[in-house]
Amino acid sequence: MMLACGAVAACNPSELTDAEIETAKSLTLAELPPVPPDPTNRVADDSAAAALGATLFFDPAMSIDGEVSCATCHQIDNQFQDGLPRGHGIATTDRRTMPLAGVAYSPWQFWDGRRDSLWAQALTPLEDLREHGGTRTFYAHLIAERYADRYERIFGPLPDLTGLPVHAGPRGSLTHKAAWARIPPERQEEIDTVFANIGKAIAAFERTILPEETRFDRYVAALASGKQPEGGAAFTDLEREGLRLFIGKAGCINCHNGPRLTDDHFHNTGVPAVDGLPEDRGRAQAVRQVISDPFNCFGPFSDGTEADCGELRFMVPGGEELERAYKTPSLRGVASRPPYMHAGQYRTLEEAIDHYSRAPEAPAGKSEIPALVFTDRGRAALIAFLKTLD
Repeated sequence: MMLACGAVAACNPSELTDAEIETAKSLTLAELPPVPPDPTNRVADDSAAAALGATLFFDPAMSIDGEVSCATCHQIDNQFQDGLPRGHGIATTDRRTMPLAGVAYSPWQFWDGRRDSLWAQALTPLEDLREHGGTRTFYAHLIAERYADRYERIFGPLPDLTGLPVHAGPRGSLTHKAAWARIPPERQEEIDTVFANIGKAIAAFERTILPEETRFDRYVAALASGKQPEGGAAFTDLEREGLRLFIGKAGCINCHNGPRLTDDHFHNTGVPAVDGLPEDRGRAQAVRQVISDPFNCFGPFSDGTEADCGELRFMVPGGEELERAYKTPSLRGVASRPPYMHAGQYRTLEEAIDHYSRAPEAPAGKSEIPALVFTDRGRAALIAFLKTLD
């Protein structure tokens, strides 16, 4: 199906219709509900836990070389991302660093959703050899040495770490795995509990990172109240045309909807693979990972019950639609955080929009997107609108 989106550049640059205003209003922060509770994390909204989590988030000691913190890739002055095609901690990873504003609203974490909570997600980079490169006993010793008082006020007594190796864990080098295997199961569980609590503290901090109001929000708020947008709320004709394309003929709103401009679902949009990287099947390979994760909602370290695990219980377990399907990213702040797609395949917004215009076949699976035809005016209008989301 071919849609002549930009061929008439949204047809009419006049103010939005009542129906268009209502649709646009659904995309504003005024419609954003409170951060949803996380019953799997009993300290999710504990201010002391959030304060400890913030400290851990910015502490480069939380890596095996003492140089990489969560903030190395999630930079506070850069929308909590790094502007690189692929994240770089100790080494370069296979995917783009995602921004964190509003991350607590998403039921699935990472581009492929391989973790089902924010705290389980926070643990994963800590053990990744390319990111923080640490091990579970390493982090337990670190907490005991640097943060014991703060940790114990929140989570209770630390376990006895006497005799435990500095480096041991079920991930990492063969040496570290062998050292972990020699630790009795009951002591492994104690270390895992400390490790899980580290993730829960970091998640408590990340839950406080929320999207900020933009000119788009102010523009729609003025229209919805019957006022003429002025000053910092005004749109140009081109920006208004772009908004009408976004919610209309271009179909962007089909996936980029709601106040965070994401449906939090996984889609194959035909994004090309990156030469030299391992095969990446997206959501198709993540299902197995989230099921086997000991820190998932069903696991022994979750503070919730099985009734709290609806996403995990009812997730789609397989099918062609999962092949190379990646989570829809939020478009808030999108214009100022190139490159784009899950591995930084496109350097500019123009290249990203051209991808949807071409609608190439997917490297695997089947792309969901139809081809779109943009005139130069329509393409410029859509980009102009996206810049109002910064």
